[in-house]
Amino acid sequence: MDHHAYRHALAATLEGSERPFPSAEFAGRLGRVRQAMDEAGLDALLLTDPADLFYLTGYHTFEVSVHTALVVAADWLVLQVPSIETGPAVVTAAVDEILGYRWEGIDEVIAPLAEALAPYRQVGLDLYGAGLRHGVIRELQARLGAQRFRDDGGALLDAIRLVKTPAELDCLRESARITSAGLRAAEAVIAPGVTDNDVAAEGARALIAAGSEFMSLQPIVTTGPRIGIIHVNHKRTVIERDDPVFLEFGAAFQRYTAPMMRTAVAGRATREMQGVRDLCRALFEALLGAMRAGNTFDDAARAAEAVLAPKTSELFFSGVFGYAVGAQFPPSWVEGTGYIARGQAREFEADMVFHLPLCLRRPGEWGIGLSDTIRVTPTGGEPLTDNDWRLHELG
Repeated sequence: MDHHAYRHALAATLEGSERPFPSAEFAGRLGRVRQAMDEAGLDALLLTDPADLFYLTGYHTFEVSVHTALVVAADWLVLQVPSIETGPAVVTAAVDEILGYRWEGIDEVIAPLAEALAPYRQVGLDLYGAGLRHGVIRELQARLGAQRFRDDGGALLDAIRLVKTPAELDCLRESARITSAGLRAAEAVIAPGVTDNDVAAEGARALIAAGSEFMSLQPIVTTGPRIGIIHVNHKRTVIERDDPVFLEFGAAFQRYTAPMMRTAVAGRATREMQGVRDLCRALFEALLGAMRAGNTFDDAARAAEAVLAPKTSELFFSGVFGYAVGAQFPPSWVEGTGYIARGQAREFEADMVFHLPLCLRRPGEWGIGLSDTIRVTPTGGEPLTDNDWRLHELG
């Protein structure tokens, strides 16, 4: 059978069977988005980021490299997917219409998508979001007119996604539970003579056994001098006695990820390592106090910068004290909707959620990283994860 027959056969028995939330959750999200569209004078949104599609419809798949699009209008919701993804669309997505195109026939994308957009005079785009292909938007503009498309669709949706609903917070708490189980299991096998791969393998096993779906980022494990290099991962490196071992894990539950960092030592931590741990903790406390409704992201970053200032010439830090997390897909669990960093003028609101990636690195020597995922409250930050903020001495 072709993909049209396949879709209808699935729909007869399994339509909606893997939607991650009740219909009321999606109706609430769509209602907020449509109200914001009306206030902005937008007739439709054209979205291509897998996380945005999931947020509004529940659509999800592990194949996120192909063109997929969602047209959101006041009275219609249209999902366009390749033929190989019509199955996931039927069982996961709550939409009014599914448009399929042959996987190998990318030229079949434009005409039906243009037809779906034709009734709408002002269409919002997310120019910085994942999945918006230059060839697709170029052809749509040629057919429908470039003046029809506006670049404010991404900011509109980001502002809504930043504030989590009770259902989203429940998913983040469950991710936090699974993340913690994976970190505990990984720490238990750290010892001189084992490799970073051994540790990552045990962590991955425990995360999946505890309930994680496919993760937006695989478990991150580095040891010794390699911790000083940001964004490298396990690579068959033998752990030496007294090496620090850095772990950063994030389980996925209904696509929501609450990451956490821990650092253990395969032996005894030096006084300098403990001092950097203390600095990470001081940064964390400063951020928790500043992450309250009404403060700006910049306010929180400056509070943390004041704590870090005496050590900025000795230790490398990325400059981002926190980033929003929620529902995501590979290649990252970073939501991209908000960052706690200097110059970020947006204000905190209750139920925003951020991961605080507090890793301080001595290039060429070692690094210490500890973190929690934090919910914003009216009075300050509240951890969803359960880090104890210790350097566990093992082996």
